[in-house]
Amino acid sequence: MDTEEERKPAKREITAPRGKRPINVWVTADERQRIERLAAATSLPVSVYLRTLGLAFEPKSTLDADSVLALLKLGGDVGRLGGLLKLWLVDRPGEGAPVKDVRALLHSIGELRDQIADKVAAL
Repeated sequence: MDTEEERKPAKREITAPRGKRPINVWVTADERQRIERLAAATSLPVSVYLRTLGLAFEPKSTLDADSVLALLKLGGDVGRLGGLLKLWLVDRPGEGAPVKDVRALLHSIGELRDQIADKVAAL
């Protein structure tokens, strides 16, 4: 017959880097999700994020850098769109849409590009 000990699953041993010891912290499910979100925003594992905060150092967010990069790419796309519209005006004026409407669209694109640049500069 099997003994009770033989039926129990073996405990998984956790090996930690030499000289390091874990600290157990009790948190609610909401707190855990928030900590995980904040750690992800700084591109750090949760343990590294908590250790740096616990040692009175607040890591800088990489989320802002990602946002700036996305805005810069968007500004480049808007600029290319404006360039294509200008080329269309030169090559095929009046075809498909009145020149006045296309010029108004070009003006709007220029304003949008300026707004994107202002947002990037504000970050």
